[in-house]
Amino acid sequence: MSTNEIAQNGWTALPLDPSKLFGGKPFRNAPGQLLVSDIKFPEDDPIVAKVQSYAKEKLPIQTYNHSMRVFYYATAIVRQQFPEHAATFSPSTLALVSLLHDIGTAEENLAATNMSFEFYGGFKAMNLLLELGASKDQAEAVAETIIRHQDLGTEGNITFVGQVIQLATIYDNVSDHPHLKNLIEIIHTETLKDVVKTFPRQQWLGCFAKTIDEEERLKPWCHSTHIPDFSQAILGNKFMKPYE
Repeated sequence: MSTNEIAQNGWTALPLDPSKLFGGKPFRNAPGQLLVSDIKFPEDDPIVAKVQSYAKEKLPIQTYNHSMRVFYYATAIVRQQFPEHAATFSPSTLALVSLLHDIGTAEENLAATNMSFEFYGGFKAMNLLLELGASKDQAEAVAETIIRHQDLGTEGNITFVGQVIQLATIYDNVSDHPHLKNLIEIIHTETLKDVVKTFPRQQWLGCFAKTIDEEERLKPWCHSTHIPDFSQAILGNKFMKPYE
């Protein structure tokens, strides 16, 4: 693995506990307004374009829109909180992770395996990307991030892209982090409003809570049970309720 690949595909090690990154605050730098028009989605990358079409086909519209929101929130987090990585981290890798991080929740996948959705989704994503011609390193970076995107904790490390995706997905789903106070402050309000306007939530909280409940019914051993009362935390997201 080259130094360039480590930077491009987000392998740099960061603490799993985000409070160690931000000194107990919800951000390093106060977030500024960053609109959808300020962020270029890398659709000119042929692999990203194919994966975007795949995600649109396989995922419900609510999950697809969530995945796109995650890309824009994650990009804002990278640019504003980790500017030292912004110039070298690949937008394509971030787009691929965002589009595929919930592919394991697709109806055809959730009941196809006894594996937890993040684990099965990680393997599905890696195989898909290799078939489409992605580099081995990029495919593996996407897979590891998907597998660990609900792996919250305080001990050890996680990849840079893994931490960014955790923050972006939790922001959209629960808007609260067990180890980072006031997570809602990590994204500027105008950024939130513009992203939701472009990719409407369409009652996402209820949709995702239902998916978690179904996985836990089918697989009471699943990794989603690692987050206590997960579906209730999603449904109790008062911050996102006005945007539903």
